[in-house]
Amino acid sequence: MQACLSPEQKVNPSRQQQEKHTGASRLLPAFALAISLSPHPVWAQTPPRVSPDLPAKQDQLRGLQDTLTQSSDQRRKLENEIELIRNDRARLASALLEATSRVQSTEQRITDVEARLSLSTGSEEAIRRSLDGRRNIISEVLAVLQRMGHKPPPAVLASPEDMVRAIRAAMLMGAVLPELRAEVDVLANDLQDLAKVRRAISAERDVLAREVITLESEKTRLTGLIAARQSVMADVERALESEHVRAADLARQALDLKELIARMEEEISSAGSAAEAARKADETNNRLAALPQDPRPKLSPFRDSGRLAPALAFVNTKGLLPFPASGRLIKTYGAADGFGGTEKGISISTPVSALVASPTDGWIAFSGPYRTYGQLLIINAGGGYYVILAGMTKTNVEVGQFVLAGEPVGTMGDGVSKTASAIAIGASQPVLYIEFRKDGAAVDPSPWWAKSELEKVRG
Repeated sequence: MQACLSPEQKVNPSRQQQEKHTGASRLLPAFALAISLSPHPVWAQTPPRVSPDLPAKQDQLRGLQDTLTQSSDQRRKLENEIELIRNDRARLASALLEATSRVQSTEQRITDVEARLSLSTGSEEAIRRSLDGRRNIISEVLAVLQRMGHKPPPAVLASPEDMVRAIRAAMLMGAVLPELRAEVDVLANDLQDLAKVRRAISAERDVLAREVITLESEKTRLTGLIAARQSVMADVERALESEHVRAADLARQALDLKELIARMEEEISSAGSAAEAARKADETNNRLAALPQDPRPKLSPFRDSGRLAPALAFVNTKGLLPFPASGRLIKTYGAADGFGGTEKGISISTPVSALVASPTDGWIAFSGPYRTYGQLLIINAGGGYYVILAGMTKTNVEVGQFVLAGEPVGTMGDGVSKTASAIAIGASQPVLYIEFRKDGAAVDPSPWWAKSELEKVRG
């Protein structure tokens, strides 16, 4: 092969390769031109059509994936947090009380915002009706101004010979202008008020949206904590399955709440154990009451979240108890009940799906549906006192369980399912009924509520 090469090729063997590249580069434009003029170019196939909605859908999908990722991260964080405190009763109880307080505070803020929003909306409607009612006046004012613009009154200095017309015009303007000015001022004030009210409505709606997001987050946390609390009792619950059935039978058979309480404590072992624990706690409190009192000021009796018995005898908690739910007081103790009698308890109109907390330390004596009461809870507070909560759609505690004041025990509904209390009142919102009993007889619960709580529900 080497013998066939010329001396020049031997000296510069890359020249042929360069010439080949040069020739190829000269052919490329001609080749491209030929293909472009061809009736069926290589690339002339129709490209796949891209839907104009595809970019938007892709953005929406990415946003959804980001939201799911954040939600998953938040759930894992919550699960890890709950797992750490699952076996520490005091920490779990403290977390439950804190979460319940935050949820109820947020529910109350949402209720307040909705009330202000309703008031602002009513003000806007009133202003709009006022403006609509004075449309004729507005038209007259505009018509007068328009006529004055087209045919202004004569100027005395410019046309002294038209003195009579000028005087007549001045007298007319002097009579009309004050009235027009007053109407214009009223209209201007109304328009300013309308703009102000609309700004307030917009701001309140923004606040409401933020509070709703906060509420959902807090409820997610609380749901996890409640599940952790109940999982600790899972084995006990399975062992008490037969007692659940028996309790349901007793609820159907008992004629009134007094009989229900008595039969539960006699025939259901967990309720009997709770009653016995209440009696022992009463004995302990009586012994402590007999001891000399420490003159130093005491901390809040509900401060210790790890307690397994009431912090105080129930009779000594007057003026200290929190309301079990946020809302508005609509029926008081002793008021007419709509059936010819008087109310034995109080009724609170609550937000939809409001959280219900125990107002006192005590043992669950009954938990379940009962007649027209909806879901009913009876809490043995000791000393012969019982606290009754009714009207819920869900309870999350078991008979025999000890609960702390402020601990979550149930959830209200949406107001569609009516209890006897709600029907008698004619309420559209969910209604929580609360009754205190001493040795089977209803007592006025008013002395037990904290003053700040009474002011809150009375609005």
